[in-house]
Amino acid sequence: MFILKNKYFLIIESIKDIDLKNIKKRKKFLIIYRNNNRVDKLDDIMRFRRKCKAKAIKFYVSNNINLAISIKSDGIYLSSYNKNLKFLNYKNLNFDIIGSAHNFREISTKIKQGCNTILLSKLFLVDYDKESPFLGVVKFNFISKIFKKLIPLGGIKINNLNQLNRTYGEGFALLSEIKKKPANIINRLF
Repeated sequence: MFILKNKYFLIIESIKDIDLKNIKKRKKFLIIYRNNNRVDKLDDIMRFRRKCKAKAIKFYVSNNINLAISIKSDGIYLSSYNKNLKFLNYKNLNFDIIGSAHNFREISTKIKQGCNTILLSKLFLVDYDKESPFLGVVKFNFISKIFKKLIPLGGIKINNLNQLNRTYGEGFALLSEIKKKPANIINRLF
């Protein structure tokens, strides 16, 4: 079965994590570049950004406003640990601001930061922390009725993709599964 949503957020840690040739749908994919290790060169990021623009894929940079401005990204992604309100000044640059949160307090912080979309984590059980609580589809849907523009993130794998059709969010976000099986996941998104 295929997953039918309006937006697919793909969070990558390196531009080598995803092959843009696999993406054939236009204007549905958003790539969030979350490079904490700084291994990619600026020229390579610029080249990758141009390829995204040619395929009508929106490109966001995580927590680095200088990089976002220099490569003319579509916006900025604010991690859940980023509580700084200085990003409100960049709304005038036509930057789209996306944030991530784990609870109500972080959701309200992201709203204060001016985020248009908030990635709410964790939807399902994650491999790296089996003891950590997760929301599930019912609880996510309840929270998304209170706060609009929530996107599920966390624990989404190829074997539980069908459950995403029951979520109220207009899309969903992938992090670890896009690194493991990018072609398999992207083929299921149509």
